[in-house]
Amino acid sequence: MFSNSAISLAVVAMFVIALTGCGKKQGAGAPSPSAMAAVVVAAEAKAESLAETLAVVGTLTPNESIEVKSEIDGTVEGDAFHEGQTVKKGELLVRLDETKYNAVLTQAEANLQLSRATFDRTKQLVDDKTLSAQEYDQASATFHVNEATVALRKRELKDARIIAPFSGMLGARFISPGQVISKNTTLTWLVDLDTLKAEFNVPERFISEVKIGQQIEVRVAAYPKERFKGEVYFLAPQVDVNTRTLLIKARVPNPERKLRPGMFANLDLALELRERAIVIPESALLSMGERTAVYVIGADNTARLRPVTVGLRMPNQIEILTGLKVGEKVVTEGLQKVRPGGAVKIAAPPATGTNATPAGGRS
Repeated sequence: MFSNSAISLAVVAMFVIALTGCGKKQGAGAPSPSAMAAVVVAAEAKAESLAETLAVVGTLTPNESIEVKSEIDGTVEGDAFHEGQTVKKGELLVRLDETKYNAVLTQAEANLQLSRATFDRTKQLVDDKTLSAQEYDQASATFHVNEATVALRKRELKDARIIAPFSGMLGARFISPGQVISKNTTLTWLVDLDTLKAEFNVPERFISEVKIGQQIEVRVAAYPKERFKGEVYFLAPQVDVNTRTLLIKARVPNPERKLRPGMFANLDLALELRERAIVIPESALLSMGERTAVYVIGADNTARLRPVTVGLRMPNQIEILTGLKVGEKVVTEGLQKVRPGGAVKIAAPPATGTNATPAGGRS
């Protein structure tokens, strides 16, 4: 199970004896203090911040994504946008031929001007008691209809220019200059890639441990050595009755735009953060059945076998819940040469090229 699984039967026997009564005095056959000390590698128990995590899988989705369409019929004028182009909010994407829309707007404004003059005259005549109220009402209605028509024509003219509602990246182009399009014609897609959303589900038994603001770590196959950080911002109001899971969403900053919507993601959701957890190398742990212990090196350079309780397991490291204090030294290499109460000599550890990052989790 552990890297020290090759410990000899003699060491295992000493482990059992130490747990059941290593406090007894040694007999006459015990080696003298002058016996040669066992050379071992040791490490100090350290206090580190550990996050208990829940391993889940999810999908990356865009922060904002729309299918860009036209609200009016028209002819695409000039050069259209470029595929894959990055645009800012309010930037022009497509311009339709505005000729007929300018013409109908001019006509509507002329009708409005005439109806306004007629309405003003009828109002004066009504005040002078020389015109009926019915004629006044007709002039008033015509004026307001023409006023609404001008507003409509102005909006149609505005719709001839399709602009970006938010900043993002454009997708494939489905139109060409000079093409006649109709309402609801798909022009392209606009996707915000600066921030993505990670959507995933957790089993209902973990609901009490999930909260808004918790941190997540995202891993994708395209960048196996990179980790992307995110934060939970949404918890679904109800559990899915079919899967008995809760939908959760987290925002993941994506300034370099390495992540893309639709990616499959492995996520580690931080459930609990322990600020001062006691951590030792995993190689220091002795295990037999349900019992676990470590060799602790005392001030007199003797090794004592001490039972411990294990917490989170991490790459090359392990959390100790009880049995050790910060700063105590434990034997990490040379366990097969150590006996309870025996003298040890601490050697320098071999050089390593990597350091384990504290992390622990459940799945």
